[in-house]
Amino acid sequence: MNLKDLKNEWINDFAQPMMIAGPCSAESEAQMLETARRMKDTNAQVPIFRAGIWKPRTKPNGFEGVGVIGLNWLKKVKEEYGFKTATEVANAHHVFAALEADVDILWIGARSTVNPFTVQEIAQALRGTDKIVLVKNPVNPDLALWIGALERLLGQGITNLGVIHRGFSTYQKTKYRNNPNWQIALDFKSQFPNIPMLIDPSHICGNRTGLADITQEALNVGYQGAIIETHCNPDEAWSDASQQITPEVLAELIGNLKVRNTDLAGFEGEMGRHRTLISDLDFQLIELLSQRMKISEKIGKLKKENDIAIFQPERWKVITEYAVQKALETGMSQEFIEKVFKAIHEESIEVQNNIMINR
Repeated sequence: MNLKDLKNEWINDFAQPMMIAGPCSAESEAQMLETARRMKDTNAQVPIFRAGIWKPRTKPNGFEGVGVIGLNWLKKVKEEYGFKTATEVANAHHVFAALEADVDILWIGARSTVNPFTVQEIAQALRGTDKIVLVKNPVNPDLALWIGALERLLGQGITNLGVIHRGFSTYQKTKYRNNPNWQIALDFKSQFPNIPMLIDPSHICGNRTGLADITQEALNVGYQGAIIETHCNPDEAWSDASQQITPEVLAELIGNLKVRNTDLAGFEGEMGRHRTLISDLDFQLIELLSQRMKISEKIGKLKKENDIAIFQPERWKVITEYAVQKALETGMSQEFIEKVFKAIHEESIEVQNNIMINR
């Protein structure tokens, strides 16, 4: 069997979109039960309660989770409020403890997905389980690693599989904690439309502001659900406080979501995917243009220090000739490419002029 043969009928057991919510970290029994109670009281359509029991942190000496005791609190949430439960596992010890506690859904985190040895250890510990196992994309933008993690799980007879898109780390500072990089996620979805995909807006945004927009954007392109960090007192959370929301805010967010019909001859769903990719590419274009202008500033400073004229005709000739060549190679309009390069060049001249005049 290969990934494309999986039917993944487990997703049909949940209303669409399938929502998973709960605190980033289990902190105390009281915190878990209050969050669960308030989630239940809002009547939000959330069938699955999540909580981090073990928390891999970037630096040592931080809060790394309460450990096994937190599994008892998850059990109590299930018993008292009827939620199914979910948590992250990062090694065989975590797997055995979570299975013993009858956690319903396990997920492999981004830091684990990036390491094939870790994924193999987890897969072997899970061998033959009928639990639902979700795999977050790796920290770095590598589609092969993401697919490889699922193949390792399938190789151990694990067939109730799904994935979580949580964005990708970048060295550059952007408005996102982790860039969505929709291209990679949608490439995965195109190759494996049978594997349910959830969005993790909490880790993409890194704050509360954009959660609704990112979740809706994902539903627009056919994602089947979301995993959203929810805490009874977000500002006092022991980890990732800025990206968690209250159960009441969660209910409002879910209530405003619109599930798109992707069955209209495939038109609307496909259109949504293309538009999302365009938005992602536009964002990347802006970032690249920003970087280019910063380099122009450095060149401008060198020109000023050495009394060199800003406009260099030979350089401009090389750029325009290259632009025309690339237009021909890509089948794009030569006129369009020349307009784009002219606009970029004019802005670059303006940037360097400002340096000559003001600095």
